[in-house]
Amino acid sequence: MCQLFSSTCIILLGGFLSLFFARQKKFSKGIAVLFLSGGCLLGLIDAAGKLLDPAGAGASASFRYLDLFSLSFHVDGLAAFFLTAIFAVSLMAAIYSFHYMGNEENGIKTGVNYFFFSVLIAAMALVVTAANILTFMISWEIMSLSSFFLVIYSHESAENRKAGYLYFVFSHVGAMFILAAFGLIYGHTGNFDFASLADVPETVKILIFVFSFIGFGSKAGVFPFHVWLPHAHPAAPSHISAVMSGVMIKTGIYGILRIYAILDFHTPVFGYITLIAGVISGILGVVYALGQHDIKRLLAYHSVENIGIILIGLGVGMIGAATGNPLVAVLGFAGGILHVLNHSVFKSLLFMGAGMVLHQTGTRSIDALGGLLKGMKITGTTFIMGSLAICGLPPFNGFVSEFFIYMGSFKTIALGSSISFSMSVFAIISLAVIGGLALACFTKVVGVVFQGEPRTLAAENVKEKGWAMMVPMGLLAAACVIIGVFPKMFIHMALKAVQALGLDYGRVPVEPFGQISCNITFAALLFLVMALIIMGIRSTCYKNKTDKNTTSGTWGCGFSQPTVKMQYTGSSYAGSILAFFSAAAPLSEDHPPIKGRFPLKTHYHSHVNDIAELYMKNVVVRPVFYLFDKLRWMQHGDIHLYIGYILLAIVLLLFFI
Repeated sequence: MCQLFSSTCIILLGGFLSLFFARQKKFSKGIAVLFLSGGCLLGLIDAAGKLLDPAGAGASASFRYLDLFSLSFHVDGLAAFFLTAIFAVSLMAAIYSFHYMGNEENGIKTGVNYFFFSVLIAAMALVVTAANILTFMISWEIMSLSSFFLVIYSHESAENRKAGYLYFVFSHVGAMFILAAFGLIYGHTGNFDFASLADVPETVKILIFVFSFIGFGSKAGVFPFHVWLPHAHPAAPSHISAVMSGVMIKTGIYGILRIYAILDFHTPVFGYITLIAGVISGILGVVYALGQHDIKRLLAYHSVENIGIILIGLGVGMIGAATGNPLVAVLGFAGGILHVLNHSVFKSLLFMGAGMVLHQTGTRSIDALGGLLKGMKITGTTFIMGSLAICGLPPFNGFVSEFFIYMGSFKTIALGSSISFSMSVFAIISLAVIGGLALACFTKVVGVVFQGEPRTLAAENVKEKGWAMMVPMGLLAAACVIIGVFPKMFIHMALKAVQALGLDYGRVPVEPFGQISCNITFAALLFLVMALIIMGIRSTCYKNKTDKNTTSGTWGCGFSQPTVKMQYTGSSYAGSILAFFSAAAPLSEDHPPIKGRFPLKTHYHSHVNDIAELYMKNVVVRPVFYLFDKLRWMQHGDIHLYIGYILLAIVLLLFFI
């Protein structure tokens, strides 16, 4: 614990120093990046070391405050795994921010950004190590507030302010459900510690899990509590978007797993709830992503999709634990937990790639870009690698975790229960649909943004620059390949996290996973060798033939002078797929009819409606506004009546005390 506290102190010191020297912009930024990256590196070494130590992860610390309550911390395998993801992504984001924040002229604003960035990293680390209710809720609130101030960094924009307020509301509504769950725990145990709740009635345990799932699901972006997410992630600076999407929303997954562990109640109901929520989030998340025109908003919806994949894995694991099948349980939990790390890596990479595009072009509009791969080869190549990883294709890391979830789902078929059989088939089909839609979505992004010709002046003659931005992207892309080709070490790290769940069937069976990881490595290496051989043959065949080859335009389909307007747009590419899902993703179009023999210039705008946001606005927001408008007469400005309201409230409360 000493090293963990040292790393968080270094990180916080970097934030305070950046704020203190904010008027000296370059020095403030440099010292912040130095301290934040140094503290994250120290924390990463400590957390990864605990996972790789055969003796196991286990360290505790407690601080008493005024003899009233204690702040307790504990690091087990589950906490160490999430700490590894938190510190790894935050390290890359801190380095990336050095050049990304270079265009910011306001030194005070930059210092404030680094201050809240440091607080966010420290708060996330404390959330996953909190050992009692008070410690957890204090850390959780600090995490939510610091990320709120990072979301409204560009507060001059009304859209960004709206995104921040929406995130603030959802964060605290979720916190209310978490507090309700913790209140039930305290009411039946009489203490604040995260101890086993063996004596709590089963009905109460189910209620605790449901409240926790809603509260933590709101932070994780589970449908339909994800409404804040596609607004907040595009509003924040890109390195903050990488941290929020890569690791902050995973604290919601951590909360679900931690509550599941302390409840010590293995019922299939938990698995069914989690799996169904995962399927809905996964499919609708990728469908909404397909319809987006903003590259960061598209990536935000893919966070909803991947949270769905993680929940499918956890649901399979819970069903396996409830039916007494250790292999199914471990496959599901290990796949879901490993996907937490994998998603942290490739989603951070993708947000950083989008940040480079935004930094150099000044636009997030997919249809305003095109042909960027010519001048941004490192960004384009790493973005393509991240795209292949998020689609779950070998030999990248997304394939490994999804492969485990697939295996767990197939093993669930043999459990004998008709409900388990239906759920496993449901999970398998859903994973296949999610993978296919994700491939279509990133084919659209890569094709429209990086290939073809520039569609607007913003995309012409664009070059990438800033080593501090390109190095993290290169390292994260390399991590996607390393985990995908050599997954053994990372699988055992995930298994160490599964062991911390305290599943009641005893020792986690690790023997089958060694052979599985070896098979994955062999297949991945075979694939890479074949790819290199084909590239070598092609290079040999075309060697010394460049003078004989001629270059000309492709067939123009009858057009003698094709223009960039004849290229596919994101809307036209995804149109047929979105039409199939129109019931869940209704499309709004603005396209005035073309009239006359010589029609005037027209336009076309389309917007895919998120049904959760649509119905929440109509069913919840508008009635609440209507109610408060009717109660506006109470706000009259008379101080005497305000005092009367307070006295009336006190009198009414006396009847309930």
